[in-house]
Amino acid sequence: MKLTRCSIVLLALSAALPAAWQDAPAPRDAPPTAALLDALGRFGRAGPFSAAARLEEWHDARRQRDLPVKLWFPRDDAAVDCPVVLFSHGLGGTREHYAYFGHHLASHGYVVVHLQHPGSDDTAWRGQPQPLVSMRRASADPANLLGRPADVSFAIDQLERLDADAEWPLRGRIDLAAIAVAGHSFGAYTALCAAGRVLAPPIGRPLEVADPRVRACIALSSPANERDRSSGAYAAITVPCLHLTGTRDVSPIGETSAELRRLPFEASLRADRSLIVLTDAEHLAFSDAGAGLRARDPAHHPLILAASTAFLAATLREDEAAGAWLLEGDFTRALGRHGTFEHRAAAR
Repeated sequence: MKLTRCSIVLLALSAALPAAWQDAPAPRDAPPTAALLDALGRFGRAGPFSAAARLEEWHDARRQRDLPVKLWFPRDDAAVDCPVVLFSHGLGGTREHYAYFGHHLASHGYVVVHLQHPGSDDTAWRGQPQPLVSMRRASADPANLLGRPADVSFAIDQLERLDADAEWPLRGRIDLAAIAVAGHSFGAYTALCAAGRVLAPPIGRPLEVADPRVRACIALSSPANERDRSSGAYAAITVPCLHLTGTRDVSPIGETSAELRRLPFEASLRADRSLIVLTDAEHLAFSDAGAGLRARDPAHHPLILAASTAFLAATLREDEAAGAWLLEGDFTRALGRHGTFEHRAAAR
């Protein structure tokens, strides 16, 4: 990849942070066609609630680590028993990115916690004389490889503490028995680790970093390499997973080809899992930071959101109609020429 493209990516990641509490308008992108939205139905359109956002700074005393977060949630106090989705950003991102994802799910009655991971957030490139080198170093740093899954577990612990705090605005509105993890790129690695991905170091025993409180996983553009084929890294994943990638989804800085992004889906034999491959989707098509050198296909985000919303309704809310819509042909028909859909049941 050329540095000029990386520069475009980095500039797109440098948005200023908003106020700590705000009414949150929907992120803007090119509009999809009315026919596509009609085909996606209730899952592709905004839900019944207005979305709000709140910034918080959480401190992990055990690790002496500060974790900035952004919470998206339904403003209506009548939205209770909200399932929780923890979202992990890609390398170089922040809690401000992927707002389209948090906003949409909040409108459908979810509380979405966007985590910002120190060490692999925008500090990995901002102000660095060689941003590409710095970002590669951050992606391979054991402190980040282990710290990100630990951030997920800490965030769940923190939500449990806050839900007992009478002063917390969302107290009593979240369902801590219905937790999913989601993420893009390095965030997909993070989400899969929380869901059961085992880390296999060159020397020593494999490291298990899963959190048993996680009930479902959405992995957007999972990083993978040839070593993963024989490492057994995904063999322990048993929670349902939705994988998404694109035919042009090549890593901006790493070794993951578009073909290798199928690997986590293929290797998670003990999990019910689905794979969506969006036609012509590049790596940043799953982000809101830009789509590389090409304009984003206006169908991509609605398809990502519809599939994710139906998947979460089926897995966290046990909505059988949502599961049927996703798995029994309705979503595939809506997807049409925009991509392919596969589903595989867990090996019994």
